[in-house]
Amino acid sequence: MRVMVLVKATKDSEAGAMPSTELLEAMGKYNEELVNAGIMLAGEGLTPSAQGKRIAFDGPSRTVIDGPFAETRELVAGFWLWQVKDMAEAVAWVKRCPNPMPGPSEIEIRPVYEMADFAETLTPEVAEQEERLRDRIARR
Repeated sequence: MRVMVLVKATKDSEAGAMPSTELLEAMGKYNEELVNAGIMLAGEGLTPSAQGKRIAFDGPSRTVIDGPFAETRELVAGFWLWQVKDMAEAVAWVKRCPNPMPGPSEIEIRPVYEMADFAETLTPEVAEQEERLRDRIARR
């Protein structure tokens, strides 16, 4: 199963505080363990929400909202995309993670939908299109 592992933002990350050398080294070692175990598919840190934008959808209308965004605890400061056998394995790996922030922090794990999850509404044409797109992405 694939999971998205979300590092939640803090006041420090939203203020643009950069991680210490020690944290960068610890996270580098942790990421190397993930890669060596065949778990990590992707992962990156994100800039503060002040540098971001949101686009609000309402029918055909689109509204651009400039950051920063309120509710820091609901924001994401970084992410990983992992391939794990089950949620228990993902939890075990997150428990091994160095604390990604200088103070208290949270990491959220969310399963990624697979095409089989849409079986009731998935047409053969859409399934074929999705497969073609995934193949093109994999070849990059």
